[in-house]
Amino acid sequence: MTTVIMRTTARIVVPIVLVVAFSLFLQGHNLPGGGFIGGVLTVAAFALVYVAYNLDYLESGVLGREVEREASIGQHRSVAAYRRLFMLGLVVILLSAFAGVVFGQPVLSQSFVHLHLPLFGDIELASALVFDIGIFCVVVGGLLTVFSVVSAE
Repeated sequence: MTTVIMRTTARIVVPIVLVVAFSLFLQGHNLPGGGFIGGVLTVAAFALVYVAYNLDYLESGVLGREVEREASIGQHRSVAAYRRLFMLGLVVILLSAFAGVVFGQPVLSQSFVHLHLPLFGDIELASALVFDIGIFCVVVGGLLTVFSVVSAE
């Protein structure tokens, strides 16, 4: 059982950690950061929620699902969703890594395009962002699967 202080701290800190994770994720194709560090910080936020509450709170309170009392942790809906996220990340990584080959470029080649958006001005969209999305999904899916299974023991 956790304390009120822990739960209150989690409610304040988790949104801040998620904003920092998103910021680090977006700067990854130009500066150090990206999918890996963004994913690790996202998992840290989820870990804080798990410590302050529990896996059942994520199912019922956050995702709005009915909690399955009889299911083992391997069949828990959240764990299954984390595994699917991991697999999706692997597919995105492989597709983005070999996308250049389709256009006659080497594996893991990168391209970019400049867009002008009315409110944001000039924005550079790099193909490395797709690779970072895959890395993010693999890190979040894999670490949350491991963390959920271990925390259930």
